[in-house]
Order: sequence, then C-alpha cells, then structure tokens
Amino acid sequence: MAESNYTANDIDVFEGLTAVRKRPAMYIGSTNVMGLHHLVWEVVDNAVDEALSGYGKLVTITIYKDGSLSVLDEGRGIPVDIHKKTGMPAVQLIFSTLHSGGKFSNKVYTSSAGLHGVGASVTNALSTYCDVTVYRDGKVNHLRFEDGGKLVTPLEVLDNTRKHGTLVRFKPDPKIFSSVNFNFETISTHVQESAFLLKGVKFVVIDERVNKRNEFLYEEGIKQYVESLNENKEVLSPVIHFEGEDSEIKMEVALQFARKDYSENIYSYANNVRTRDGGTHESGFKIGLTKAVNDYAEESGLIKNKAKLDGSDIREGLTAIISLRIPEGEKLQFEGQTKQKLGTPEALAILNNFIYTNFTYYLNENKEFAVNLIRKCIDAQSARVAARKAKDAVRSNKKAKTEFILSDKLTPAQSKDYDLNELFIVEGDSAGGTAKSGRNRIHQAILPLRGKPLNTESISNDKMIRNEEFATLINTIGAGYGESFNPDDSHYGKVIIMTDADTDGAHIQTLLLTFFYRYMRPLILKGKLFVAMPPLYRVFKEVNHKIVYQYAWDDDGLEEAKKKLGGACRVNRYKGLGEMNDTQLWESTMDPERRQLLKVTIEDPLEAEQRLTLLMGNDPKPRRVWIEENIDFNEVDSFLEEVNK
Repeated sequence: MAESNYTANDIDVFEGLTAVRKRPAMYIGSTNVMGLHHLVWEVVDNAVDEALSGYGKLVTITIYKDGSLSVLDEGRGIPVDIHKKTGMPAVQLIFSTLHSGGKFSNKVYTSSAGLHGVGASVTNALSTYCDVTVYRDGKVNHLRFEDGGKLVTPLEVLDNTRKHGTLVRFKPDPKIFSSVNFNFETISTHVQESAFLLKGVKFVVIDERVNKRNEFLYEEGIKQYVESLNENKEVLSPVIHFEGEDSEIKMEVALQFARKDYSENIYSYANNVRTRDGGTHESGFKIGLTKAVNDYAEESGLIKNKAKLDGSDIREGLTAIISLRIPEGEKLQFEGQTKQKLGTPEALAILNNFIYTNFTYYLNENKEFAVNLIRKCIDAQSARVAARKAKDAVRSNKKAKTEFILSDKLTPAQSKDYDLNELFIVEGDSAGGTAKSGRNRIHQAILPLRGKPLNTESISNDKMIRNEEFATLINTIGAGYGESFNPDDSHYGKVIIMTDADTDGAHIQTLLLTFFYRYMRPLILKGKLFVAMPPLYRVFKEVNHKIVYQYAWDDDGLEEAKKKLGGACRVNRYKGLGEMNDTQLWESTMDPERRQLLKVTIEDPLEAEQRLTLLMGNDPKPRRVWIEENIDFNEVDSFLEEVNK
C-alpha cells in the first residue's frame, strides 16, 4: 500500500531526457515493433518537413548490419549557431530537449508534417547512440550522444563541404525495446506514402543486412497513389485530379471510381499527416461531391421524381486522396492529442466549394463518364433500399426468413455491459459446442460458422446482406454495416475470430477479415477486432498420480515446456479446436487471464488496400504472380506435412 504522507519531496523531476527512458510508451506508444519504428518516423518527419517546405529532393534511409539506421536529407541543415536562451548550439538543443524545434510558428516552416510527434530528442533518448552530422554554410558539423542522450562529443567542425542537409544515425537501445530489428518492408511502405504526397521528391530505402534497395519517386504524386490503390480494379475513368488554393490553404484531390467495387476508400492528409479519423476537410469533400452528382443527375434528367442520391450511394466504389497544406498557426487545428482528425473550421466550406465546382465541371465535360457514374449510383441506391427493407423486416419479424435469413446458432452472453462482452466467431459446430460449454457465460457469446464464409471482395452489398452467416453477424454485433456502421453501438467490446491453426482456419480468418475491413472497418480502427491464438501443443506428464501440463504455441515453446516438465513427458499436437475439451479450450484460448490474442490493426492504408484487392479480388493473374514471387512452396510443403502428422 502506498504511503499516505504525500509531500513535495515525493515529486520526481527528471532532467533532460530521463523522463522518456523512464516512461517510453508515453512518448512513442509502445516498446514493441511499432514503437521501435516510431523512432524512425520522428527523424524522417524532419527530412519530410524540409522537402515539404521546398528544400531538398532526396531522402535516404539506410539500415546497417550492426542494427543502426540513418536518415540523410538534402535540406538546409539543422542550425548550429548558439541558442540565446540556453547558450547551447541549436542542433544540440533539438536532440536533447523535448518539444524544441522550429515547427511551432510559421517563421521557419510554413507547414509541417511533424506536429504529431515529440521530436528527434525521443529517438536520441531511446538509443545507445545518436550521431548527428550537419552540412551547412560550407562546413561539416558533428556531435554525438550515447547511452540515452548523453552528450559525448560536443559540436565540432570536421571539414569544409559544398553539401547541405542533415545525417542522423542512431541505434535503438535493446534494454528498452522487445526487438531492435528494423523491418525493411514496414519502412518502405511508410516512406512510399510520403513519396506519393511529395511529388518529385525521391525516397531511397537501403538494407545493407540483406542487400535490398527500394526507390520511390512519383512525379504525379497522389494521382499515382490512387492508381496504385486501384491497380487491379476495373475503373470508370482515369484518375480525376484537382489542385487549388483558397485562404492560404493549398488543396489537392485525386479520385477514381471502380466499376465493380462496393467499398469506399477515402484517405485524407493535412501537412502530410494522415488524418485517420477524417475531419473538416473530409466532411467538406463528401458534401461537395454529393451535391455535384445530385445536381448533375437532376439537371440531366437521370433521376426520377427528384429522388436524391445518398452520399453513400455516390461514394460506393470510390477511392480518393485528399491532401491539404495548411499554414502553421491558428488555421491548423487538430482534434485530440494524436492529431488524427482535422478540426480547421475553414476547411469544411473551402473543400465543399472546391470539389463542387471542379467535379461539376468535370461531369459536364465528360458526359459518358457522368452517365455511367449516375447509373452506378442508382444501382447502389436500389441495393441500399432493399437492404434497409430487409433489416426493417428483421426488426418487425416480418418476412425475416425470406428477406434477411438469420442463423439460430448464436449463444448470447448474459450481461448487458457491452464493453465487457466478447463475441467468439468459431469455426464449425464441434468447436462451437466446446466453446459454448467452456466459456464465461456472463460475458462471452459464441457464434459458430457453417462452412466457409463468402468472399465479400467479389460480391455485391445485396448478396452479402442476404447471406445467412453475414446477416447473423451484422445482427449479432448490432452496430450496422458499411456507411452506417458505428463501433460505439457494438454489443461487444471484443470481437474474436477463433479458427483452427491450419490452412482452412487461415482461409476462414482471411475471409472474415475481408468482411470486417470492407463493412466494419471502424471496428478495426477502434481496436475491437482480434484473432484468437490457440496453442499447437499440450505437454503433460503424471506426477504423484496427478497430471501436470503446459501449453505451447510454437516449436520453441514446445522445447521450453519439455524442459520445464522434465523427462517422460508426452505431447498432444492439436490439429484443430475440436480436439480440445471445454476445459482445455477455456484455459488456453478463451480465459482472459491466460489466453493470447492478436489485435487486428491497419498500419498502412496503401499496403492494406493493395494486398486485399490483389489476394481477394476477381483477377487471378496478379494474384498468381504475387504468390509465385512471395511464397516458398518448400516451406508450405513442410508445414502441411507437419500438420498432417
């Protein structure tokens, strides 16, 4: 129990960067792989800010064999002159003091990408060393920090140079992070997004550990971003692109409609920061687009009885990138600490007018496209109305069996405290029965699946809603679907996919993840979707007429369990959930105190969209190419051989 005598002497004051090392998760979110890469983003953001302001056309990221990483830009170079208030060189101040830098006014940066972070000082604080070289004013300037930000080499001039820019090389501290192994693909996809947003700026990622290199340069910027997202889709037109400026806010929008796509993909940015929760710019875009299409459809006589199209009807199959550059100061407003939602009031009206004017002109100049788009929107409207009637029929218990077929397999939780409730989507009736017997009846619900779900990437909304499995799932979660889905209305704080640890189970997981990504994406973004991790092994032996045992989730865990239990132990290899009894399933996979869950997240929108379209879309040719290039069939054969033992 804490002492009750709480005085001023109990207050800790951490000097310099000590606070960051004491509570790293407060500054970078976590100390896992995501937190590790946050160190990279903080330094890359500085390079991006220089390019965003028009200084430098090349950013190079290098991963070295010793586990360190460097970021080199061709910007102006971090200032090295003495900061008057502190008496130390500016570059030293930036790398040793939190919240220091030139991004808090518009004097140095008219717009900045790094506002969501806490700066390169955090990278320094969580590294075994951080080496900084500044090429500025004809000199090579250098300083070095070690052991979490301690200055070991004060600022020194090494040589003369004609170069300009900054080179930062650091090595993460293994005492802080669970892994210090940088992921080449993670870094590549992150900087590719920046390359799309900064047309004409080249990003190079080099991995000296395995001799890999990626280069990203997009002269047409976000137009190529949309093309990349829709690479394997049948589209109604080339990418439509608008650019303009109003009230010192620079706007750029690229959009394209896919003919047989039923989802909506809008990615918005403010000063290169991804606004994952949207905001005023995204709302203005939607309002302007909806009005432009409705006005054109009405004036051209394509819709009857003045039946307005809903915004969701129009945006079905839409992929759009919205990028704003907003001056620093009062205009730039974000909502929340994570700055994932733009709050700038002017952006709503500006984007509304910008899109309405430009898209109306485009429709009038491209009448064949306009007619095809309106027809697509009318089809979407008809499907939406039919789906709504089906939902209404379910609620009133009229024609439910013919219009909105529901399974009777759900075993509900008894509690109405939705935040604490969990829904397990289970593969097969056998495992469903075991889970039903072993569950916590108060807070855990069980929904068994009948066979494999449909692939929602290749079917219409109407067909999806008439499918028994998905209709039941939507009705069970109780938060709607598609445009109307609201994660706050979910009857469950956690939705957990629980399948066998084999190829069929992985396929079912993929089909369900496709459904959730397309129709309940906010559930993923809110961190409410999980995949259960059933163990592969149960190691046991008899000790004093009593069975003692341990579960293992991989081969390394199996060996550890064998060592812990000692000799003469036996091993159960689980091929599926149905091979466990209710006690084993509960304590290994369902018990919140002991289970392992994998949270489903969307780290990179480009990679997620491309991978889903590629692997789950209708076109088999690019999927075959990807499989041949990325799958080691010798490993697959070994896995199947092991599973079938």
